[in-house]
Amino acid sequence: MINTENAVVILIDVQGKLAQKVVNSDALHQKTAQLLRACQHFDVPVIWMEQLPDKLGPTSPSLAALLPDNTPIAKQTFSAYAHPDVQQLLTTLNRKQVILCGIETHICVYQTACDLLRAHYHVHVAVDATSSCHANHHQAGLSMMQQHGAWITVVESLLFEWQQQAGGDDFKRFLSLIK
Repeated sequence: MINTENAVVILIDVQGKLAQKVVNSDALHQKTAQLLRACQHFDVPVIWMEQLPDKLGPTSPSLAALLPDNTPIAKQTFSAYAHPDVQQLLTTLNRKQVILCGIETHICVYQTACDLLRAHYHVHVAVDATSSCHANHHQAGLSMMQQHGAWITVVESLLFEWQQQAGGDDFKRFLSLIK
């Protein structure tokens, strides 16, 4: 199971017009925002990636607003892990459970997952916080990552794994994250 002390989230390329064109864009943004709010609540670090932001545009404003103390890392490679800053951050954080969200599932999320798995990280893909421009590409990307050893999950499941128990004031605050 995923725990807050060993987890890190990588937000991949939810930016520009592409973020509006992917399948279920509204749901993608909603679930990604829910995950980012949970990261704040549980103090889970987020590594924020942007693919060629000068060409593709910035991260969707609704998501960028949830990362006020964070700075995006611009990349040219499809894999976020191929960027040396990401490798250094992961080494510094010393967290082995990496949760991936973003676009496109079959390209940047997939290549990031493969590189992380080769580097012996435990990769979890939030299926409802990832997307592609075509539904079959999204499904193929998920299938390919699972074949390589990634765990496929949903945001709500992750949040309940982080919460671990019901009851108390912390649980009441937690419930506001999932509504």
